[in-house]
Amino acid sequence: MIAHLTLAYVFIYICLGLIGIGIILLFQMKLAHNRELRNIDRYEKKHRDYFVYIQSHLEEDAVLQLPLGKLTKLERRMIQLKYIEWIEAFKGDHRRKLIQLCHDSGFVQEDLKLLRRASYGKRVEVAYRLGGMRAGEAVPELLHLMQRRKYNPLMIVIARAIAKSSQQPKDVLHMLRSLLSHNKPIHALAADIVTESSLDSGILYPMLLEDADPGIVQVGMAVTRGRTVPEVMPALKRLTGTKKQSLREEAVQLYLGTYPALHQDAAIRLMKDSSWEVRAATVRSLGMLGVEDSIDLLTEALRDSSSKVRYLSAESLSAIGESGFEALCRVARNGKGLQRDAALERIEIVLAQETEHSALEHMVAYNKKRLLHTRYFGNKSTQRIVGKKALGGDYTA
Repeated sequence: MIAHLTLAYVFIYICLGLIGIGIILLFQMKLAHNRELRNIDRYEKKHRDYFVYIQSHLEEDAVLQLPLGKLTKLERRMIQLKYIEWIEAFKGDHRRKLIQLCHDSGFVQEDLKLLRRASYGKRVEVAYRLGGMRAGEAVPELLHLMQRRKYNPLMIVIARAIAKSSQQPKDVLHMLRSLLSHNKPIHALAADIVTESSLDSGILYPMLLEDADPGIVQVGMAVTRGRTVPEVMPALKRLTGTKKQSLREEAVQLYLGTYPALHQDAAIRLMKDSSWEVRAATVRSLGMLGVEDSIDLLTEALRDSSSKVRYLSAESLSAIGESGFEALCRVARNGKGLQRDAALERIEIVLAQETEHSALEHMVAYNKKRLLHTRYFGNKSTQRIVGKKALGGDYTA
């Protein structure tokens, strides 16, 4: 019993000792960190004139000079991070001069050596700096580092460094294959990484869209969205006929929405496609774009041989505000056959849905649509007696 108590006391004393050592180490690390911050502030004041010199001579053709005197390791790191900060902020010749300054200062060579022999955590820090300096010679080693590690959040830092430093589109593709090989839902993040590249988007973006890997194509679509890159239009046009539904619908939407002035002609061409999936994706995209110029085309699509296309055409018309709803009412009153049935079906759905909204703007929209309904049909209900048969079958097919 006494032996057990003695052992317990020893264990407690050991734990207390370890806790005390941990507290002392944390306190020392905090002091060292504060000391480093004070030194950095002092070095920034010391080199303030040099930083002013760099900024004032970026416009000139002369080669930028290196800082004078012998520098401590911390001084060099502070100056390097200042260069990287400017590289991120500037473009064109200014950026090119600062990148050359990083090479002339030996910063790129030093970090390349560290990248090959440091621990993984340290390598990620080095990768960040190499990416900031747009060090193209570091890309092969960074790709190798990505490919031999399991996925973790730090890999994003390495991927971004590769995108920034790559001098060939194939390097960006290799980076994306490695990043997406872990089957993580990070396509939007990957697209954001790709935008960091300084490569010509007219060359890089079509390569992404034409790749055989659907994941890379998805990244290409995400990176294309909201950007005007004429070179991607042929690739997007081909993708409107792809068998993969999610890619096809997004390709149609991008193809129609990239150049609004041309979307009508593009939509007419797509609506002549022999595949009902392409026509369905087209009418859905027209509704999402919400352009009133599409009303006539969507009205005509209510006669389509595919029940799915008719259903989505009516849905898209109802999404284009009062003008689209009025077009539905006209077809419901004056149309015939399946076209009229599709319009009647959608009108009832819209009026039923609108009554569920309580927000003021929804109430106003509902009242306007109810007035349009009354103008065309009086107080009569457009509730159809027949069911889904009038639309030509199951429209989910």
